[in-house]
Amino acid sequence: MGRLLLLRWLLPLLVVTGCDAFSSTPTYGGLSVAGFNYTPYNLTRFVIRDEFGNTAGGGGDLQPGSGEGRLSCCYQLKGTEFTVEWDLVDQNEFLKDIYAPIKEIRKVARVHLAPTKLAGGVGERVLGLHFYPDDHVEFEFRNDLRGTRFFYAKIDDWLYKKQGKVYDPESSEDAAAFIQTARIASEGWLKYRLTNTDDLKQYVYFTLLINPRFDTHPAIEKILAETRGKPGAFGAAMEQLPSAVLQDLKRMKEQHANKGPSHG
Repeated sequence: MGRLLLLRWLLPLLVVTGCDAFSSTPTYGGLSVAGFNYTPYNLTRFVIRDEFGNTAGGGGDLQPGSGEGRLSCCYQLKGTEFTVEWDLVDQNEFLKDIYAPIKEIRKVARVHLAPTKLAGGVGERVLGLHFYPDDHVEFEFRNDLRGTRFFYAKIDDWLYKKQGKVYDPESSEDAAAFIQTARIASEGWLKYRLTNTDDLKQYVYFTLLINPRFDTHPAIEKILAETRGKPGAFGAAMEQLPSAVLQDLKRMKEQHANKGPSHG
């Protein structure tokens, strides 16, 4: 009877943690995997490999800023060092000729994951992979389907409404505009580590509609310096930008546009 009780206790443990339940090497069993794409390209697939031959994967043509609610299950991974390979598609190239062979861009990154104690059973353990514009990947254990850190679609929808337009994701013109929004927003992260949606809204708006070099203006440089590390502060400051600075930015854009090529 004692042996039966012991087996009843050990069996679910082995199902979740694998055969290395008592090993000093961390083993994560019963994993679901979710990808969060912050690059300006579509993420078609990704594969995680540990140092012991185990793999896990996912994808499914994730658009920039997407990933919530999509899971792949069920996997076992082991150790602290992992390799992630993923494929991207430049939608601008795809829209030029939708019948041409799809050209995928292959990326590879190494990820270190400190040993982590997990709770829950199969279906409750989610490993989130966050793919950033600079091609680094962050792992995050979670127990829900939420968790994206960038909302490119919200930024794009806000921009369309600000211009008095209605966003139509089925329109090729609007699809191209969304790609542009995502690329400018990802640039905001690359240059200034902006992740807050309100901050990125203002960054995209000023880059796209006011002056693509707006951040070189001394007043904007000061705002960027003062709001660094304060989510939402940059967006709030730009909304209150003095009209004199706004007009100066527009003049700078016109002067740059009217400046012809130099002749030797």
